[in-house]
Amino acid sequence: MQIPHDTRRALDVVVALVNTAPESDQPDGLPDLGALRAFVNEHSISDVGELGARDLAGVRTVRGKFSQVFSARNPRAAAVLINELVATAGTTPQLTDHDGYDWHVHYFAPGASVGDHLAADGGMALAFIVVSGEQERLRRCEAPDCRRAFVDLSRNRSRRYCDSRTCGNRLHVAAYRARRKEAAE
Repeated sequence: MQIPHDTRRALDVVVALVNTAPESDQPDGLPDLGALRAFVNEHSISDVGELGARDLAGVRTVRGKFSQVFSARNPRAAAVLINELVATAGTTPQLTDHDGYDWHVHYFAPGASVGDHLAADGGMALAFIVVSGEQERLRRCEAPDCRRAFVDLSRNRSRRYCDSRTCGNRLHVAAYRARRKEAAE
């Protein structure tokens, strides 16, 4: 699957944002404005001005919508959520070539809030996946104690874990030990 760099970057930000959501054993990864600033800096989100409480609330709302897209039963359900995201964000496509990147499209309006920025760019990246008939690539880790989101970009759509070195390896080792224990009995 060929994904343009701007779409790939937007998908990476979507996944990172979804994975900040509080889970049963994980605290909220965006508890305050400092964490939101750190997220914006870590992911090099461009054209973000001064952040305030309204921005934090907006980003948390967008995070919830993105999370729902990962859980959508089918492309139609995903499309409803994505359409709502991009419409609410006031999507305004613009060609740009900043920060050493070649020409690409930003979907947020100049001066948009960080929530609208993420909703527009992330929503359009998710739309690209759905339009390509690849919604099943939007996944949650299959490890029983991990529900982190990821985009399966493997050639044969076979990725099962958010990280094969941690979740995947841990489960493989546990299965191996269980087989050995059963064989020893």
